[in-house]
Amino acid sequence: MSTDALRPDALALPRRRERSFLRELDRPSHVFRNIGPNWFAAVMGTGIVANALVLLPFDWPAARDLAVAPWALAVVLLVAITAATVVHWMRHTERARGHLADAALAPFYGCPPMALLTVGAGTLLVAPPLIGTHAAVVVDSVLWGLGTGLGLLVAIFVPATMIRRGDLDPRHAFATWLLPVVPPSVSASTGAALIAHLPNHGAQQAMLFGCYALLGISVFLAALMIGLVWFRLIFVDLGPARMVPTLWIVLGVLGQSVTAAGLLGPRAGELVRAPYGEGLEAFGVVYGLPVIGFAFAWMAIAAVITVRTARRGLPFSLTWWSFTFPVGTVVTGTSVLATQTGARLLAWLAVGIFGLLLVAWATALVNTVRIAWTGAAFLPAPVAD
Repeated sequence: MSTDALRPDALALPRRRERSFLRELDRPSHVFRNIGPNWFAAVMGTGIVANALVLLPFDWPAARDLAVAPWALAVVLLVAITAATVVHWMRHTERARGHLADAALAPFYGCPPMALLTVGAGTLLVAPPLIGTHAAVVVDSVLWGLGTGLGLLVAIFVPATMIRRGDLDPRHAFATWLLPVVPPSVSASTGAALIAHLPNHGAQQAMLFGCYALLGISVFLAALMIGLVWFRLIFVDLGPARMVPTLWIVLGVLGQSVTAAGLLGPRAGELVRAPYGEGLEAFGVVYGLPVIGFAFAWMAIAAVITVRTARRGLPFSLTWWSFTFPVGTVVTGTSVLATQTGARLLAWLAVGIFGLLLVAWATALVNTVRIAWTGAAFLPAPVAD
């Protein structure tokens, strides 16, 4: 089978064909035939809504209660998509291996670890009143360990595989190439909340230093990838219209790195001797302000390109979830900076961007449900597409 049928844009199909899709799924097992790692983007995009809402720099008592709904939905999606992925690997093993060999889809293996980490962080932020603090810490610890281990594996294996191929062209670079290297920064930001729950000073300090190392892995590898994306935008083209939403993925590593630096700083101030502890705490602001500025600039560029593309036609696909998680990380990054600096402007910017996140999330969710209901979500792209 051609790998074109396995690409992340496989859902960009004409609406007039939707009614015939269910008839094309002649056996129930075919529902799982084209499940790919890109589906976990729905978990990330839903979970970040809950996390971003709780981290908004305002003392809104209802925020945590409202966050329960998207967190619970993210949990359900994580369980369902993980189960579907297991069935996919068991019944369609060759096709699953083909995903790893496909340069377009392999980077999406960065999504499963980020989904685990996002739901784990949400559990600790939202669920203690529901399941108790101890249970929330245990769940988050397990998901953080699984997500971090898998994320490091993906961050090393996928780029190494891309290097070994020798047939990739930098002119064909997509922002999706960033996905494998973002998980370590997500581990760094979500690991900050677990530090206080470790039993002793030595374990807490080791966790702190490990999170800073994870942040460095992600930021420097991502910088290399962002350069390739910029090269393509300037000297080549935008690529297919359905891949334009992936430009927003760049925001993911920017927002997560700012969030991580800001959340780890106060822990460093407590756990690391002077002057390094205070220096790391200050680093959260010194690093965060310029990077969040770059994130706003990239958001504006991506928005202009997206609007121009939408005027010519922007078919729905799972790549539309790129409008959710990356934007959510900008919300969390801006919120953390607002808390650190006390700047009201940053606080209200976080609220405004959160409003955009809600619109993007609702749009992606409704359309994903629509194509899942019609069966379009479970079919490969036609050859003409």
